[in-house]
Amino acid sequence: MKILTISAFLLIFVSISAFSQNIRRDKGHFIEYKNEFWKNIEKSIEEYEKDDDKKKLSFKMDYTGINIPDFNEFKKYWHFPPISQGNTGTCWDFSTTSFLESEIKRMYNKEIKISEMFTAYWQYVEKARRYVRERGDSEFGQGSEANAVTEMWKQYGCVPEETYIGKEKERKYYNHTNMFNEMYSYLKNCKKTNFWDENTILNNIKSIMNYYMGEPPTNFKYEGTNYTPKSFLKNVVKLEPDDYVGIMSLLEPGYWKVVSYDVPDNWWHSKTYYNIPLDDYIKVIKRAVKAGYTFAIGGDVSESGYNSHYDAAMVPSYDIPSAYIDDMARQFRFSNKTTTDDHGIHVVGYYEKGNDFWLLIKDSGSGSRNGKAKGYYFYHLDYIKLKMIGIFIHKSAVEDILKKFK
Repeated sequence: MKILTISAFLLIFVSISAFSQNIRRDKGHFIEYKNEFWKNIEKSIEEYEKDDDKKKLSFKMDYTGINIPDFNEFKKYWHFPPISQGNTGTCWDFSTTSFLESEIKRMYNKEIKISEMFTAYWQYVEKARRYVRERGDSEFGQGSEANAVTEMWKQYGCVPEETYIGKEKERKYYNHTNMFNEMYSYLKNCKKTNFWDENTILNNIKSIMNYYMGEPPTNFKYEGTNYTPKSFLKNVVKLEPDDYVGIMSLLEPGYWKVVSYDVPDNWWHSKTYYNIPLDDYIKVIKRAVKAGYTFAIGGDVSESGYNSHYDAAMVPSYDIPSAYIDDMARQFRFSNKTTTDDHGIHVVGYYEKGNDFWLLIKDSGSGSRNGKAKGYYFYHLDYIKLKMIGIFIHKSAVEDILKKFK
């Protein structure tokens, strides 16, 4: 019995030894995942479901033969070159920051590039704060208004762009899609579960932004001197946020009143807009830009006469003839929501020849890169009359207007 046991053991040992000499030692490595056949499936589905007769076409004004000014014909005022807002809803921030940079140059002859993302960061914090305090009955989106920038500066200060870029350095364009979706989903869940601890919620909102944007600085060095964001605003930028006012023109709220601008992007329901008749509004715009002022302006950019490949925005005669553009036509489009507050831009110059008047627009949106004048549009005065609702400007440009308000 013992002999058989020993023999069996030896047989098993020899078998294991022989097997171990032939064990396959596999290695792993990193490769790009590919599924070529899935691409074939997708392509086949697209080709089958494609209907050439149902291509979506936009009805646009034909610019053939239309005399549009050349970029070089515009009287221009100093501004930093156009930059892209990327895939973000921060036109309000880019346009107003650009305007305030031009103000620094106009008033102090200094060129300081300011961080847009520092302002955007704290704007999200304040939106979330209001969302909590209103128990979810408050707008939380990417958009805002021009006066939100100066409000954030009053509260948090500002920083130079070199101090806070607000994205990974290797990323070419901003993209807030994932960040915003995470914040919005989190806030909706807070509402669903009736969780309203303000400090916890704001800390979590900041954590999400810190991951995507980086944490904004509380102290930094600029040209060899240490600053906080507030001391930088006070001692270097030197702009007074309360020196800037919003002028708008809509029939419904009543003229010569300080009113609220009833759009979702006015998320904090600011009631600081000086509302004036359209004729006065246009006079203010023409006078200000001819006197050397730049300003932020906002309104609707979705019309048939808005064509990015021609850098132009006009009102076609088949929409409404120029002579019929008045307070009623303007209000009609706002009331039926064909005029919306969907874009903020920066007026940086003008062109005038006879009765022809155009504004030179610096634009952070993607469409402004489609034409010859990269980062710019040319807005005809009729388009301003019909579609652009309000401006944000230094009060010295509108002193006579402000005196008419009680």
